[in-house]
Amino acid sequence: MDKQREQDMGDQARQRMLRNDLRGRDITDPNVLRVMMEMPREAFVPEGYRHQAYADGPLPIGAGQTISQPYMVALMTQLLRLDRDCTVLEIGTGSGYQTAILARLAARVCTIEKLDELSVQAREVLRKLAVDNVDFRVGDGSAGWPEPRFFDRIILTAAAPSLPAPLVAQLAERGVLVAPVGGSSSQTLVVAEKYRGKLIERGVCGCRFVRLIGMHGFHQ
Repeated sequence: MDKQREQDMGDQARQRMLRNDLRGRDITDPNVLRVMMEMPREAFVPEGYRHQAYADGPLPIGAGQTISQPYMVALMTQLLRLDRDCTVLEIGTGSGYQTAILARLAARVCTIEKLDELSVQAREVLRKLAVDNVDFRVGDGSAGWPEPRFFDRIILTAAAPSLPAPLVAQLAERGVLVAPVGGSSSQTLVVAEKYRGKLIERGVCGCRFVRLIGMHGFHQ
């Protein structure tokens, strides 16, 4: 298949995703829709799964991890209410797809991945896509960013039994945190906003993510 035909098929698949899985549900933020249309999801999945890149479901990326379904990526991004002044902390770099979406909408993204091999792969994909406003770390994301700082937005792309205290501490005043919270097999997507040092939480929908392994997450 020549490159032009492959690109055309990718554009058509993104259009179907946008029409059926995002606009067709409850994704209304025009900036989120624009970036989801522009970002080539096939670049973030193993070659054997690229024909499924725009299907609305998770896909394996190796090391027992997955890339989230496009709808969930769009929903979590929309819930963050990003602007170009935001600094974002992402827990769970994974494939780097969510990272890239965030980076196109925010000033800076700091992302932590527990598995070095996934972090290295994600860095390379983002480099090729000229996404250069991302800082990468490898370590226990449940413990927060290793250097002291506050973030306007925090997103967990792995499930935690409760909102990790170090992340709550690093959330800036009037900041927004989005995370799947619950047990190993099913969770609730939670949005938490910080006002006067306290969190106001609400559940959005049921979801299912891989577990966040760490000191303030699941213990294997």
